[in-house]
Amino acid sequence: MDRFIDTIELIAAAFVGIVALNTFVAIVMRKFFAVTIPDYYDFGRLLLGILIFWGIAATSYRGSHITVDLVWANVPPRQQRWIDVFATPVLLFVVTVQTITLFDKVRTTYQDHVLTYDLRLPNWPFFAVAWAGDVSAVVLIAIRTWRLLFHPDEIHDAKLKPSE
Repeated sequence: MDRFIDTIELIAAAFVGIVALNTFVAIVMRKFFAVTIPDYYDFGRLLLGILIFWGIAATSYRGSHITVDLVWANVPPRQQRWIDVFATPVLLFVVTVQTITLFDKVRTTYQDHVLTYDLRLPNWPFFAVAWAGDVSAVVLIAIRTWRLLFHPDEIHDAKLKPSE
């Protein structure tokens, strides 16, 4: 299971590199060679969307997403666990609903034949890869929920303890 989790995190990291490379190459080509890469803007925005959804998958399991832990950090470990037990299924519900609505977006983008501006490439494959990231987030949050409830010693949290 940990190998699956690490693979999803690796995929998210790869998309960070792809987005950065797209931006870097576009800037270098425009600045030094006065050449614009066709659809670099469309690719950039579509890849950024993919990055966001795979990033949600990567950060949701580890608990390393942006949080406000004012209450969590100031209660004893037992109450921290109860807060986590409440919050994680809520997160699972929200991301599951988001995944369902994103699939509808993939479907309508496919049906409407939405294309990029210059190369006229279909947008739906990018949306589908983003949706796969969202599905991964649901799976990882479900694993986190299971482990939190039944195997709390197997949780890999990025949260700092109040004493750190």
